[in-house]
Amino acid sequence: MKVSLGPASSGEIRAHGYSRDICLNRRLARQRELLHGYSGRGVRGLAQVYGVKAKVERETLGAAGVLVGHPFDTVKVRLQVQNVEKPLYRGTFHCFQSIIKQESAFGLYKGIGSPMMGLTFINALVFGVQGNTLRALGKDTPLNQFLAGSAAGAIQCIICCPMELAKTRMQLQGTGEYKQKIKNYKNSLDCLIKIYQKEGLRGINRGMVSTFIRETPSFGFYFLTYDCMTRYLGCEAEDSYVIPKLLFSGGVSGIVSWLSTYPMDVIKSRLQADGVGGVTQYNGILDCVQKSYHEEGWRVFTRGLTSTLLRAFPVNAATFATVTVFLMYMRPDDNLCGCEPGPVIQQPSSL
Repeated sequence: MKVSLGPASSGEIRAHGYSRDICLNRRLARQRELLHGYSGRGVRGLAQVYGVKAKVERETLGAAGVLVGHPFDTVKVRLQVQNVEKPLYRGTFHCFQSIIKQESAFGLYKGIGSPMMGLTFINALVFGVQGNTLRALGKDTPLNQFLAGSAAGAIQCIICCPMELAKTRMQLQGTGEYKQKIKNYKNSLDCLIKIYQKEGLRGINRGMVSTFIRETPSFGFYFLTYDCMTRYLGCEAEDSYVIPKLLFSGGVSGIVSWLSTYPMDVIKSRLQADGVGGVTQYNGILDCVQKSYHEEGWRVFTRGLTSTLLRAFPVNAATFATVTVFLMYMRPDDNLCGCEPGPVIQQPSSL
């Protein structure tokens, strides 16, 4: 039995129509969850399937992606916001070395609490909005994939912006110090609380517009690219090379989505880091763009890009490795043996 695969989130994969007593064929069940469960830019989780175990798998996948990708993100942020007149880092690898030498390996994981806290909410929003929007649009076309992905990206900014604000502030705290002399923030939650107390809701949502401009088309390009790649590569459940194909598709999709809006990510990081140390440099997006370009030229909009692109494939690889382990050890074989396959989850036909 073959299952034509579209993008992980575009097929009706929430399994609403399945009763609890339906017993799926072992191989088909594992393949479905493995092939349809994942979609994302570094940290995009599993679809909701089969209750508690699926929820544990989904959250573990997201956590694995964050653990692998966060050091690259820390390097990216440091490079994006460093002072051009007194640069601390010469490039991506020098930044890695300097952080480990000056702050220990734990320095690479500063601010990791924020994305960990936001995983569940972002996954729920992204997959829910993307799936519902695609169904509302009626047809699974490349344009609708882009529109549905863009809608998901726009909505999740509500959580993403405060989360990344706390992450950025924590990543920059104690730069170059092995033992921080002064800690402005104890953790990500304390960071948000103190920002709110000092600046109110406006402070919590610092960088919201730039986040919206970045995330909306970025998610659209991600889902569009993933859809086109999986169709073009002919991903089938019975294909022995389906996992490498999906890894490649996810990696390429992540790279395309980042390249599509990366300059705005630089601006967002600078706006969210602005004011650290009590000095405010920018009055808004346009002012930040003008000043950054005037002082550093066009290359400023590519700062940290190498680290970002290096992160794309490792994050996807870690996610798939984790789901494989969970499917192997958390799925009891005796519950799936000797059963007739249930109804196949319908996927879009190939282009």
